Amino acid sequence: MIERYTRPELAEIWSEENKYKVWLQVEIAATEALSELGKVPKEAVKRIKEKASFNVKRINEIDKEVHHDVIAFLTCVNESIGSESRFLHLGMTSSDLVDTSLSILLKQAGEKIFEGLNIFLNTLNSKAFEHKNTICIGRTHGVHAEPTTFGLKILAIWEELERAKKRFKYVMEEELCIGMFSGAVGTYSNIDPRVEEIASKKLGLNPAKITTQVISRDRHALYLSELALIATIIEKIATEIRHLQRTEVLEVEEPFYANQKGSSAMPHKRNPWRSENLCGLARLVRSYSLASMENIPLWHERDISHSSVERVILPDATILVDFMLARINEIISGLNIYPENMKENMNKFGGVVFSQTVLIRLVDTGLSREEAYKLVQKNAHAAWNKRDGDFKKNLLSDKDVLKHLSEKEIEDCFNPKNHLKHIDTVFSKVLGKIKEPVSC
Repeated sequence: MIERYTRPELAEIWSEENKYKVWLQVEIAATEALSELGKVPKEAVKRIKEKASFNVKRINEIDKEVHHDVIAFLTCVNESIGSESRFLHLGMTSSDLVDTSLSILLKQAGEKIFEGLNIFLNTLNSKAFEHKNTICIGRTHGVHAEPTTFGLKILAIWEELERAKKRFKYVMEEELCIGMFSGAVGTYSNIDPRVEEIASKKLGLNPAKITTQVISRDRHALYLSELALIATIIEKIATEIRHLQRTEVLEVEEPFYANQKGSSAMPHKRNPWRSENLCGLARLVRSYSLASMENIPLWHERDISHSSVERVILPDATILVDFMLARINEIISGLNIYPENMKENMNKFGGVVFSQTVLIRLVDTGLSREEAYKLVQKNAHAAWNKRDGDFKKNLLSDKDVLKHLSEKEIEDCFNPKNHLKHIDTVFSKVLGKIKEPVSC
């Protein structure tokens, strides 16, 4: 992934240096397991652990000659060890090393993403409580519907992302953290199956129940699918911000810093460019999830058609989601929120958004729903899209409405607090009976 979207910790995880460091850890774990089973002298293991090292430049030099990165790595490491090097990679095939190491690398990247999820969930939690009673208009089909609160909007996202976090945790711990030491075509013909169990435990992985010559790629596809879902939830938030930041709406606005510029041509511009950026990056992460699914069907026990794809999509997807979480957290933390604009937008056309409340009040007086609906719709549409349109004024002037509702009863229909009476109930359903924000 390009530097623009790569944060330092993820860059380190996917560096060549770290990859080969993990490869060496896997090889040593297997050798230690063989030693515990009496297959390798303990003194040899000790010397290997003391002397084993590698040099990325040297590995690349060897790879140019042998055209095989695992052999190039092993040759380089063997140069640092000497005669004990014969105990490395015993009974293993390249995929034992590469796939087990990949599980560790994806776990390392996943842990950073998990940290980012928790940070952002805490931010959402705080904002939801801060604006629990900040009234704004809810929209369906992009059109004003009924009043809600900005805190409730945020709470819905919190709950969605919390579910995503739980799924991602499950995938990391149960589906992806798999160790494999089964040899060519997965039959353990030249390696004791107990090596897999012992070495996997040393590496913090679950031993595979069965492999061919690779770990089945449905696991990686599930990991990428969960990343795609997280990215898409972030896009959902970003899309909401983009709509609410439009000049004619202007209920929220991305943070705009002191020396920031919005346009090279128009000095007045304050664009939601961070949110737009996130929407674009989400498309990319989703495309990676599709590519990961296409990696599942391989020829027979293995081929390497998946390998070239994974060298791109696995680092890139984790790097992007890590970046996206950090960026959306920055946006929400510094989001400019304009309650007065929310209130003004809600009351357009004399409060037509309170039409259902009026409808129900009329039905309560004994009118049929059809009769009440016609009365309300007539007065609402008479106010709609007119500069001086005033739904409440229309109702107060309608003799047919006044036959059933007093002026005070009509006025009461326009109290937005009617729509807030169950906000605490929703918060309690989602977060439990709590008064203050909690840590995730």
